Amino acid sequence: MRFGLTTPVVCQPPGQANAWEAQADVQDIVTVARAADEIGYHHLTCSEHVGIPAVAAGRRGAAYWDPLATLGFLAAATTTIRLATHVLVLGYHHPLELVKRYGTLDRLSGGRLILGLGVGTLREEFDLLGAPFGDRGARADDALAALRTNWGERVAEYHGTYYDYPAFVIEPHSNRRHVPIWIGGSTSRSLRRATEFGDGWVPFGLTTEDLRRLIDGTTLPEGFDVILECPGLDPLRRPEETARKVGARVDAGATIVNVAFLHDSPDECVEQMRALTALFPEASWGSDAH
Repeated sequence: MRFGLTTPVVCQPPGQANAWEAQADVQDIVTVARAADEIGYHHLTCSEHVGIPAVAAGRRGAAYWDPLATLGFLAAATTTIRLATHVLVLGYHHPLELVKRYGTLDRLSGGRLILGLGVGTLREEFDLLGAPFGDRGARADDALAALRTNWGERVAEYHGTYYDYPAFVIEPHSNRRHVPIWIGGSTSRSLRRATEFGDGWVPFGLTTEDLRRLIDGTTLPEGFDVILECPGLDPLRRPEETARKVGARVDAGATIVNVAFLHDSPDECVEQMRALTALFPEASWGSDAH
């Protein structure tokens, strides 16, 4: 079992973000990120939204730090912890844009990138960016095929249904030919997409019963990860409840648990991170290789 950290401040969903995060500064994020790195958490996360319609901000949250800038900054402040886009919306980007921009981040960070990707659901944001919405699933599949073909290549070329381009030089690019790709989603199609193109699945909005049904009904590739969210943890004051919540994710099929804690400050967040390690000493805390 491995634990990733849902990075405070950089994404503030209603009902999950702690009050202090709205007034936090950059150093607060660095404090938490460096502690997660030192303790041995598997990864930090950062989500993507360019803009949230004002009428939807109360439901979806309004604060979404840009993942490329944020993870690039945190890469310079840490040494070994992985950096997970959780998630980028494929329809907002050309595949070669991701190959170049996030390949550069992967290179700068020493191969610590995890490329979390999703199809997207916010039609207003698609419209804002001039991105097609109706066929976004098929477009996402073609984009994933292009990413797998061109990632880490100096000369990139692809000929698909939606993306078709001759040879372009991409310099710099990732030093790795394979980047871990996690696919987000809440449908059986998203899980199929993850097993075909990715290394892991990041479901959301599903009951434990639905998760088990989908996972049990799918042949997962060897080494494939299932990454489940576990928010609202309080190992300092409610260790038994915390152990029960994490255990439920493991029973549902999680190989990695993304945790978020209850805390009143960055220092208390660090205390909570350390308290979790005491509850799960058998977990992999920084011992597995990239």
